[in-house]
Amino acid sequence: MGRLFGTDGVRGVANADLTAELALGLSVAAAHVLAEAGTFEGHRAVAVVGRDPRASGEFLEAAVVAGLASAGVDVLRVGVLPTPAVAHLTGALGADLGVMLSASHNAMPDNGIKFFARGGHKLADELEDRIESVYEEHRTGAPWQRPTGAGVGRVTSYDQGLDQYVAHLIGVLPNRLDGLKIVLDEAHGAAARVSPEAFARAGAEVITIGAQPDGLNINDGCGSTHLDLLKAAVVEHKADFGVAHDGDADRCLAVDHTGAEVDGDQILAVLALAMREHGTLRHDTVVATVMSNLGFKLAMEGQGLATVQTSVGDRYVLESMKEHGFALGGEQSGHVIILDHATTGDGTLTGLLLAARVAETGRSLADLASVMERLPQVLINVPDVDKSRVRTSAELSAAVVEAERELGSTGRVLLRPSGTEPLVRVMVEAADIEQARSVASRLADVVKSALG
Repeated sequence: MGRLFGTDGVRGVANADLTAELALGLSVAAAHVLAEAGTFEGHRAVAVVGRDPRASGEFLEAAVVAGLASAGVDVLRVGVLPTPAVAHLTGALGADLGVMLSASHNAMPDNGIKFFARGGHKLADELEDRIESVYEEHRTGAPWQRPTGAGVGRVTSYDQGLDQYVAHLIGVLPNRLDGLKIVLDEAHGAAARVSPEAFARAGAEVITIGAQPDGLNINDGCGSTHLDLLKAAVVEHKADFGVAHDGDADRCLAVDHTGAEVDGDQILAVLALAMREHGTLRHDTVVATVMSNLGFKLAMEGQGLATVQTSVGDRYVLESMKEHGFALGGEQSGHVIILDHATTGDGTLTGLLLAARVAETGRSLADLASVMERLPQVLINVPDVDKSRVRTSAELSAAVVEAERELGSTGRVLLRPSGTEPLVRVMVEAADIEQARSVASRLADVVKSALG
């Protein structure tokens, strides 16, 4: 797997790359590293462990729980819940560590392990590096120091997690959702129970699709990466709009009443204006990534708001927000972070706040989202290439220079190695969609030839 930790934890094909042995070993290593850092000093350590519905999550959860308990950590098993719920409960329950087993939007055969520090925040890079180093040291033979007797960790099922998390979500809303009909696509994932419950308690009429997880169907033709079913359902049911999550529900994309997609950039724009109106958009600034559409930046400037760009990955958005005291940030893919109420992207919270804005203003989502005009953008994923050479290939650099010369000031090019998959993303924006497609296609061909 190369370096174990990517931009969003450790991911791989479950039982091939991500084995029970690896999950157990990383969990033991995490416990030891956090103990060395003083996190557990003066008390028995406690960890919250949750997962999405993937079949492989069952044995990986068992391995993680075993590893933590064998290292002397008491474990609260919260079961199938969204990633942001595990982060929230880690903070709300005063736990020292949180662990989420999920590969988010990836296909069912994949899985992943994500660690949260005390308070529900993602672990710092240096701690992840240390965990990886300690894991490798002990994998090759160094013995662990293991507690015995009463020193071993105890394992408890914590069944109140869903209600506690939903109550938190409802408490955040500035107004109720009465009168709205909303279709929710749960991606057969971790929010299949949470999201419909939260929207219904908030007053919306809820229609669900993709809410029958069986361990095998997560993200399969549904959810935020496959919006066609949601678009059709919104139109069929004459709903006000639809919301789609991914497998672990840290994302939210939407569909307006006409069936048109409302992406993460547009959702950010709508929420930014709502938060400014309510006086909660600190420094009148929104944090986005280099993948955000240029139309988003132009729209925010037109509304008198500033934007800050980061590298792709919600962890980098979050780092910028925490460093500078910003309240709102996110990605075009639908990761939206409202830092006053969540420590990570929260798809259910995002959808609820979007619905609250529609209910509050009496305007349609289509009207609200029209605050920004998306410039034509083409994204091509080029798989099975050496993504590590994106920045060092002379052939690829020359092709990018030529593409940028052709586009001039009316467009831009971005080549980005995926942080979670073996592929390179080619993104081109231009004033004309055909030009964007042509340039993107040529660059994708160069990526294949230069890095294949």
